[in-house]
Amino acid sequence: MLENSIKYLLINYWRSLDKKILSCFFVLFFLGIFFSFSSTSSLAGERLDKDNYFFFTKHLIFTFLAITIMIIISAVKTEIFVKLVFPLFFMSFLLLALVPIIGVEVKGAKRWIDLYLFRLQPIEILKPLFILMTVKILTYEKFKNSQLKYILSFILLSAVIILLIDQPDLGQSILLIVSWVATVFISGVSLMYIFIFFSIFLFSLSSILFIFPEKFGYIINRLITFFNPSLGDKFQSTSALEAIKLGGLTGQGMGEGILKESVPEAHTDYVIAVISEEYGSLVSIMILVIFLYISFRIIKNCFNQDSKFLKISLSGLATLLIFQTFIHAGVNTNLLPTTGMTLPFLSYGGSSLFGSAILAGLVLNYTKNKTYLYD
Repeated sequence: MLENSIKYLLINYWRSLDKKILSCFFVLFFLGIFFSFSSTSSLAGERLDKDNYFFFTKHLIFTFLAITIMIIISAVKTEIFVKLVFPLFFMSFLLLALVPIIGVEVKGAKRWIDLYLFRLQPIEILKPLFILMTVKILTYEKFKNSQLKYILSFILLSAVIILLIDQPDLGQSILLIVSWVATVFISGVSLMYIFIFFSIFLFSLSSILFIFPEKFGYIINRLITFFNPSLGDKFQSTSALEAIKLGGLTGQGMGEGILKESVPEAHTDYVIAVISEEYGSLVSIMILVIFLYISFRIIKNCFNQDSKFLKISLSGLATLLIFQTFIHAGVNTNLLPTTGMTLPFLSYGGSSLFGSAILAGLVLNYTKNKTYLYD
């Protein structure tokens, strides 16, 4: 009897999933494993004097843990997960708030908490939950006819941004801001409110840059270097762009790229450039098309949702995914200033993979073939 019940639940779970989105997530995860093998072996063996498969093994373990997280989140009953949004966001926000106190500083930035087995970057976990918490505020019944919901969501954004700027982490700050703007806009806010909030943010950021130049001067330097390369060091961006040009359409061949040996953190921040150099721009374009297709499927699914919470949440998660992808690609192709943004599912790192898994699990959960009403 119990065996039949479990079998029935598994069959229903499988039938309810959007198979096309699930397949795309699996493709991205396994492409990440494959590219990790070619982009980290020389780094481990030649530069760090470790076993050639040191980083690849860690990435493999992180990937299977991430896939497990994705499946668990997708399997939870949707209405239960909606109720867990606040406590999960609170815990991730608390971890982010602990970074200035117990965080580990690497290359002048304090963004990680050392968990012994690996370093956790709390913002990666918080990003998808921030979108859900924002939507929770925007769709709260008591704020239905009140503009207070936009002010509260802006305060929430400001609290997260203040913690990020302190690290400092400009890239994630920009990503969260544009994702918040898109989510709030989708909810039906007046453009005037967005303009006011955006003006407040620009004024605040400019003030911080000039009041604390010793801590945030690197941001100004990056912007100056981006607009006028002769005034600064653009070695990483230039190297990435040259690698893409050398790769052409078909690439230099597996293991033949030199970007991963010359640019620090190429296996995290410049994955698209590494892939383009070794496997060609056609492969990179294919990867970007997969991300676009996932976003298309998510948005298409929104039209089948009766719940306003689910509609806006899915739109916000799609926005977060696509913005992060194209910020990463923009930096790699020298169209944007250096931000240190990872590519979801493919970049090396446990935090990035776990954050991607949470986002993927939420998307799969909210696009399941079942309708729950929360309004």
